[in-house]
Amino acid sequence: MTPTLTRLKDRLLALVTSRRQKAEKQNSGAFGERQAADFLKAKGHKIIARNWRNPSDRREEIDLVCDDAGILVFVEVKTRAAGALVPGFYAVNPRKKRVLLRAAKSYMRRLTSYPRTFRFDIVEVETRPDASPEIRHFENIRLFRGDFRF
Repeated sequence: MTPTLTRLKDRLLALVTSRRQKAEKQNSGAFGERQAADFLKAKGHKIIARNWRNPSDRREEIDLVCDDAGILVFVEVKTRAAGALVPGFYAVNPRKKRVLLRAAKSYMRRLTSYPRTFRFDIVEVETRPDASPEIRHFENIRLFRGDFRF
């Protein structure tokens, strides 16, 4: 095989592999979000929205928006395989927090009446082969500054 054909074959293989990995990641994320929603419902949360996106800026997304006894809760769901190098909690880095803050502000601007209070939670879903997932819920993560006013 000529070097040009070899490079073309390698690039095509990389593209197919990349698309397969992206589809697997999306399936894993959707699975994690379903598990997180079921977990939160069992804790008494009411699911208001799933995968809410700002109509003005589609990059701003909130995985779950819930009501917890009158508290508006913005939830970021992180799905990880057992033994992942970076746990889901730490995957929500400062850049991601800024995006979530913008999305939360956009969501609240569209409300007709403002909630009494609101908070940000992270739900980490750890998948394991041949076992049910382990779910960890971190409540009231610092996303909004103490002096935040809407």
